[in-house]
Amino acid sequence: MLQSVSGVGIDAARVDRDSPVHQLSLCFERDRLRMRRQDPPWKVVRAFALPLTASRPGRLVHLHNVSGGVLAGDRLALDVEVEAGAAAQITTTGATRLYRHREGAAGSEQLARFSVGDGALLEYLPDAVIPYAGSRHFQRTEIRLERGATLFWREILAPGRLAAGERFAFERLRVQTEVHAGPRPILREDYLLEPARRELSATVRMHEYSHMASLCAVQEGRPAAFWRMLEDRLNEIARARSRPQQSVWGASTLASDGVIVRGLSMSGCFLHEALIEFWRAARVAITGEDAAPPRKIY
Repeated sequence: MLQSVSGVGIDAARVDRDSPVHQLSLCFERDRLRMRRQDPPWKVVRAFALPLTASRPGRLVHLHNVSGGVLAGDRLALDVEVEAGAAAQITTTGATRLYRHREGAAGSEQLARFSVGDGALLEYLPDAVIPYAGSRHFQRTEIRLERGATLFWREILAPGRLAAGERFAFERLRVQTEVHAGPRPILREDYLLEPARRELSATVRMHEYSHMASLCAVQEGRPAAFWRMLEDRLNEIARARSRPQQSVWGASTLASDGVIVRGLSMSGCFLHEALIEFWRAARVAITGEDAAPPRKIY
């Protein structure tokens, strides 16, 4: 479905290394959120208390981009630490809009790094990435989980502004992802989408579908047998959710310590309800507690 470009240098994204990095740095402690750094266009207004659970309190944070989207040449960095025993739920106030590349400007980039301490919980639930026509963007996400830490993370990629007639009209989108459970790398991805060079509607790529979605559920230290059982349960939901001319889903265990759900859809409207169902099933199995969707209206 996707073209792997493992081993290709980051310079393929043509990011201007001389441009400034705009950073948001957060630390979730057991009883509060600490703001270490906040550069425009990043903005966090406040942290909300999550519904109390039997295991721990938690904080919900909405990430704002006050410029309305990612501009050509932007270099954005998100650095998050969730301390041992703490819980964090992070979402966005809306889709991440990647604006058209400007002549003479560098491509944009967004780098996100998460460190999740012993027994801590991170739920990273951003809204869709929407690459506008002519955009050039590089995105890298690194997540490291310490002993007994738990992760629920989703990713949604739209084809562009369909209402404006844009479908895979962006120039380039490169996405790198690494997830480590303890010392073990359990997920590594590196793909490059260039619709003008390689048609994404080809059968070996996305065929008739326009949207991609993923949900990753991880808990460091769980045995392989647990993940095989959860994979079976999530694939039952995937079969029930897969419908011709709408969306297709499937689940697979990771190298260790986790499982990933993947979906292709004809429209974004088929994604959110399904992702929440997968998330709830995985969360109950892993933590014994139901999911608490962030304060949003879909």
